[in-house]
Amino acid sequence: MQRVNFHKPQALYDVAATRLLEQQAQQALPPHTLMSRAGLAVAKLALAVAPHAQRIWVAAGPGNNGGDGLEAAMHLHQWGKTVVVTWLGAQNEARVPADALASLVRARAAGVPFAKVPPAGFDFAIDALLGIGGASRPAAAADPTDLLGRWLALLRTSQQPVLTIDIPSGLDADTGASIAPELIAGRALPSRDGARFTLSLLTLKPGLFTAAGRDLAGQVWWDDLGVTPAPALAPDAWLLGQDRAGPHPRAQAAHASHKGSFGDVAILGGQSSPQAATHMSGAALLAGRAALHAGAGRVFVALLGGAGLTVDPQQPELMFRSPEALDLKAQVLVCGCGGGDAVAGVLPRVLSGAQAAVLDADALNAIAADTQLQTLLRARQGRAYRTVLTPHPLEAARLLGSSVAMVQANRLQAARQLAEKFGCVVVLKGSGTVIAAPDQVSAINPTGNARLATAGTGDVLAGMVGARLAGGQTAFDAACSAVFQHGQLADDWPACHPGQALTASALAENHQADL
Repeated sequence: MQRVNFHKPQALYDVAATRLLEQQAQQALPPHTLMSRAGLAVAKLALAVAPHAQRIWVAAGPGNNGGDGLEAAMHLHQWGKTVVVTWLGAQNEARVPADALASLVRARAAGVPFAKVPPAGFDFAIDALLGIGGASRPAAAADPTDLLGRWLALLRTSQQPVLTIDIPSGLDADTGASIAPELIAGRALPSRDGARFTLSLLTLKPGLFTAAGRDLAGQVWWDDLGVTPAPALAPDAWLLGQDRAGPHPRAQAAHASHKGSFGDVAILGGQSSPQAATHMSGAALLAGRAALHAGAGRVFVALLGGAGLTVDPQQPELMFRSPEALDLKAQVLVCGCGGGDAVAGVLPRVLSGAQAAVLDADALNAIAADTQLQTLLRARQGRAYRTVLTPHPLEAARLLGSSVAMVQANRLQAARQLAEKFGCVVVLKGSGTVIAAPDQVSAINPTGNARLATAGTGDVLAGMVGARLAGGQTAFDAACSAVFQHGQLADDWPACHPGQALTASALAENHQADL
């Protein structure tokens, strides 16, 4: 058993692959072995994360996830803990799986107390209601008048520590979509690293790390139960690891390097429209500053709409050019940050001529509204041009002709659809950012937090991706590295800058600032 710490990439397996692995293990092992191992692992972790808990509520469902909970309750009871089990299978024991029924018999024989209602004053809870099969029971789980719904609501809103077995009940293990999302929407849940824990069994699941998964799962642990997936069992996605942070591009460069050794980035955006009283130059400047601090050799800024800026006093290294003066073949184009309506007029040239491009914000909106631009974007793959799209869920929905709700319901699928549709790398931003590419296993980013939910941080990310492309990385590697580091800066922020709010400007300028 180990805590998932992101030091190295981790394979993520969907429910179908996990079920197959479980079946293969059950055929090779004596009966009840997996459930016995699972229950013991849960009990050990409960003692480790809440050693002083006095009254433990085990909320057990009627299936095998409930069986794991019954096994854990038996061990905790035998170790002297006060344990109370509420079990949903009592009304129809004939339908309880054989494995779970065996655990029920063992728990009863050990004298584990059972009750019809959760114990008053519990100070630790174990969620063993639904497990990876929970997505198939949305109606009952979402109904607060149903017993399952009431217990789920109590677990979701509890201020006491909660340990979930395998997957938080009501969370889709494949997608991270949540049953009864109103129970977490706008609510200040207990600290992800303090009061919520998940022990994932056999495999790590994608849904733990994207959409609602990170809030509901909290601190994730993993126990493979002594079972190793066969090489033929392909992961559904990869969780990015610390290797993506890597050294600063200049940390291991040759002594005889010069600015040309690290590539050129050009930022095209920042529309200024005096008539409409809108000025978006700041978005382009943020992207430019981020690219510079992320290691690009030179950064050019081309503002749209006739903006009068010719120098950035806070970052005089940025060089200003007209859009027409950009060298699309030699420079990595970061296009769309604050581009407004004017960006649509320059996109045909960018899509046709830029050999490496990051398309963000208004560039994506313009492409979503214009089928000719979409055709030009798709054609880039055939020319072996490197292209990264960086949409947030609304921009992704526009590109797919879908809705935000549909995108968020299956973020991995939405990112893959975009990657296949346009033949490029896609960074679907949000909790558990997804990086997808055609014919490649997708990745989920584990870094980042709500400090990034402020204006301009997306522009910073686009600039960071551009710098990585300028340094020679593939589009997929550049996206993965930049996304991981972007989130890691936010994770490290409190320790590095106590009492200082994280803004996009500070994020851009503190990239690898220790080097």
